[in-house]
Amino acid sequence: MTLDDLRAFVAVCEAGNLSAVARDLGCTQSAVSQRIKRVERAAGIGLLERRPRGVVPTQAGRILHRAAADGIGGLDQALRRLADLRAGDGGTVRVTTGATTVRHFMSDAVVTFRARHPHVNLEFRTESSSRRCFEAVADGSSELAWITIGPPEHGIEQHPVIRLPWVLAVRADDPLADRECIEPGELVGIRHIRLPENSTSRMRLDGHLGHRDAGPVPPPSTTSVADWDTALLLAELGVGPAVVPQLPGLPATAHPALRLVPIAGLPPLATGWAVRRWAALSPAAVAFAETVTAGLDGAATGGEVLR
Repeated sequence: MTLDDLRAFVAVCEAGNLSAVARDLGCTQSAVSQRIKRVERAAGIGLLERRPRGVVPTQAGRILHRAAADGIGGLDQALRRLADLRAGDGGTVRVTTGATTVRHFMSDAVVTFRARHPHVNLEFRTESSSRRCFEAVADGSSELAWITIGPPEHGIEQHPVIRLPWVLAVRADDPLADRECIEPGELVGIRHIRLPENSTSRMRLDGHLGHRDAGPVPPPSTTSVADWDTALLLAELGVGPAVVPQLPGLPATAHPALRLVPIAGLPPLATGWAVRRWAALSPAAVAFAETVTAGLDGAATGGEVLR
């Protein structure tokens, strides 16, 4: 059994299909099957159950898949760091983020970091959900991922950096625009623009609004978005109000016709880093993460920065 055999086994467990893995690896399905057989011989037990539409791991297969995925992800990350050392440069920090993360949370930090560490490469990968960010960290393709803090994830550490209060974004001519704050119960009946489907931020918001004595979750809107910036733009255009976290780095000049009304009593939304193990991060990755925190701490963010 080789490391490549284990890689193929992990890929098959996640794809549920040998032919799909064969296409990804550029080999035949028979070659992938032989790799799986070598892993099963080494384990001394069946690891995959063949079904008409693919394969699924057995109980033993699930145990090995979890251990192998964790180990291979860490090894791949170490091999990339060794490659950086061989190249003689300052290394590479690989960060997975949401679509608007760099603009709101990292823009000042990127400038500061580049000035302090001119020989370190920064690579940003954009994903649409915390789930995909977790996957990037788990498979070792990124050292750091900026996420909305959510439930525990196996093999992933979550480190909150900033808590963001919720606000109701409305047009300046809206009757609510001059309010100093709004109570959660007042949101009942407001068809606000929906946050991204299956996102952690939407799950958190629906949980807060759906379990309050003031009333049920507001009726669903006919408008949904893929990111917070789009929600703010649509609110400014008058499509409807949007319940969003108060984002750092959002100057009033960016949305002159928009007003952000604080929502009293809703627990803030925590965002921060996801990593495999903080203690195993490269010095450059730690330096970048600390630069982001310092940049948020030194700016008027509207949120609570956690040190």
